[in-house]
Amino acid sequence: MITKGLLDKIYGAASIQRWNDHVRPVELTELDKQAHKMILAYLFAKLEETEGHAKIDWIKLIEGGIFEFFPRVILTDIKAPVFHKLMSIKGKEINSLVLRIMEDDLKGLGGDFGDNLKKYLFDPNYSKFEKRILKAAHYHATNWEFQIIYNTAPFIYGIEKTKEEIENQIEDHYDLIGVQKLALKKKSFGFMDLCAQLRFQQRWAHSPRVPKTSVLGHMLIVAMMSYFCSMEMGACPKRASNNFFGGLFHDLPEVLTRDIVSPVKTSVEGLEEIIKDYEKIQFEERMLPLLPPSIQEELVYFIQDEFSNKIIDGGIVRKDIAGSDMERFNRDDFSALDGEVIRACDKLAAFIEASISIRHGICSQQLSEGVETIYREHSDHRAGGIDFGALFNYYRLPGNSTCLSRDCK
Repeated sequence: MITKGLLDKIYGAASIQRWNDHVRPVELTELDKQAHKMILAYLFAKLEETEGHAKIDWIKLIEGGIFEFFPRVILTDIKAPVFHKLMSIKGKEINSLVLRIMEDDLKGLGGDFGDNLKKYLFDPNYSKFEKRILKAAHYHATNWEFQIIYNTAPFIYGIEKTKEEIENQIEDHYDLIGVQKLALKKKSFGFMDLCAQLRFQQRWAHSPRVPKTSVLGHMLIVAMMSYFCSMEMGACPKRASNNFFGGLFHDLPEVLTRDIVSPVKTSVEGLEEIIKDYEKIQFEERMLPLLPPSIQEELVYFIQDEFSNKIIDGGIVRKDIAGSDMERFNRDDFSALDGEVIRACDKLAAFIEASISIRHGICSQQLSEGVETIYREHSDHRAGGIDFGALFNYYRLPGNSTCLSRDCK
């Protein structure tokens, strides 16, 4: 079972500001950076797998990204050069601290997640290639942010040294096919750039909220929740990987249409279907051509009918598989994806986003009505055999009212 402490730590990344010792025209948060990093890691790994014929352990890549997320949240606002210096000198002690802090939160998770975390932190030979891909993704995501900082205030003392350090790290990973493609600043770079722009689209954009979360950060939260649920379900590696990346990309078309709030989508009959059709057309015309054909097919599988349980049987995609039947396809060769689980995680994430803000004293009619509606419609839901009601109840507000302040109504 996912613990509340684990969810709290994940959402804590939305409050961690990056580059806050520089001039920033926009807020840059740790949650968004980590989400962008995992999209880049997927791109790099797929290119190595399909064009470089490398063997990728996708579970190690996913878990490695999550493992590297934890120290950033726990250690919070440490400048990158200081962080790397501390790790080079006191890495074992810092990793032991991270492990102690995370221990209780990881006990309830299924699979070997806790044991794998220990290996990842203390065994330099564990997941070696996947660590390299994640490091390359890390520096490219950092560089994307840095270009905003650098072009805003290039006169800041020391900024040229920071620029050189980032560029040197990128050069050190130039043997990776994805790094070479991004250096050309053509199609693959365009895809990476579009994905990063989702950090500028705020969730619950019609209401003040603390902390703010972007569509990009929300996608990573849903991905991690979906992966934790996959472990609890005993999902095979391909199914667990699909659930993570299905969650990570489920809102990707919104970069072309922006985040249209649910009440608007559902208030006019047929509007939601029109929006979905438009998103599909725009995605196929503007985003897919930016990717190699070897990646396009899988990304379409993740994004189209993203909340439908589906499998690939004999090369044919079968959708709308009953939840009770999904266990029959819990083998890598079926490439199963639990859309119902991703949808439940998506609704849970929206509920937590609004509930946390209300607990902070920032409430509005939209937030209050939102948590009431989501809780009423989804809190008793089971998906993949998981009781999501218990997870919703972690963030249910005191009493019968979902808002701590009557004034917001």
